[in-house]
Amino acid sequence: MPSSTGQPAAALEQAATTEHSASVEIIRFEADDGHLLEGTLTTGTGDGPLALISAATAVKRGFYQKFAESLVTRHGFRAALTYDYRGTGGSVSRNVNPRHISMADWGMKDFPAALARLESVAPGHPVVGVGQSYGGQALGLGNVSERFERYLMVATISGYWRNLGGGLKLYALMNCVANPVAKVLGQVPSGMGLGSGLPGGVFADWTKWCRRPDYFFSEPRFDAKSLFASVRTPILAIGAADDPWGTPAARHAIMRHFVNAPVEIRWLDPETAGGPIGHLDFFRSRFSETLWPEPIAWLKGEETG
Repeated sequence: MPSSTGQPAAALEQAATTEHSASVEIIRFEADDGHLLEGTLTTGTGDGPLALISAATAVKRGFYQKFAESLVTRHGFRAALTYDYRGTGGSVSRNVNPRHISMADWGMKDFPAALARLESVAPGHPVVGVGQSYGGQALGLGNVSERFERYLMVATISGYWRNLGGGLKLYALMNCVANPVAKVLGQVPSGMGLGSGLPGGVFADWTKWCRRPDYFFSEPRFDAKSLFASVRTPILAIGAADDPWGTPAARHAIMRHFVNAPVEIRWLDPETAGGPIGHLDFFRSRFSETLWPEPIAWLKGEETG
């Protein structure tokens, strides 16, 4: 049954954290198809797991850096890697037509490449994952789930517009405003109300899937149902009660496809958290003492009381 969280760290009776030193490095690595990707690798002296942090759609990796540093310096993780999907942030290539980048490439090519690069930091060391929105979907698409001990999903939903709060407004923005722009420019620039900008091919996929009740589960280019069914990694899926997009229907529409994975769903209360959370703001550092400790303890396999 779904449960709620968002209690202050003191309520968790959490042991005092030990500060660990950390180094931060901008790295570049290749996907199997040769596409060059950019990430930020934070490494430390702790013996906790390695953490791969995968972003939401149209959110650059820098948004997650404070969380990554907290994992390493305050919670003893061995390393944390954030990265930009192809066609976004530091992973934009002038040699690749943005119209030819698929949203599926992010999960099927970039996600496994980032995992392999992270694993190279400490081969054989336990790895956990953190994915926001699309970054949670990537666990299902990537076909590498067996390499994760646990996976935290934040605001991971199906994008079908009728399941979203304010879905009609989003539908109109995507289809009537941004889609024509993407067809002309080959990309959706930032400043259109859809985040940091997206390659045209990615936006075409996203728009198409958001019109379908089954999202990408009927996409003929890949068998998403079988890919999701292959996942057996324990999942903690958390969402905010004030997330306008993350309705229970939108959450269920994606999580129900993890038919062979143990899934726990929790809802965050903005009142006990100390402020609005919405779709993205879980990773804001203002929630480091209220929202972060409990799911981080879960990632480490610790009891949370």
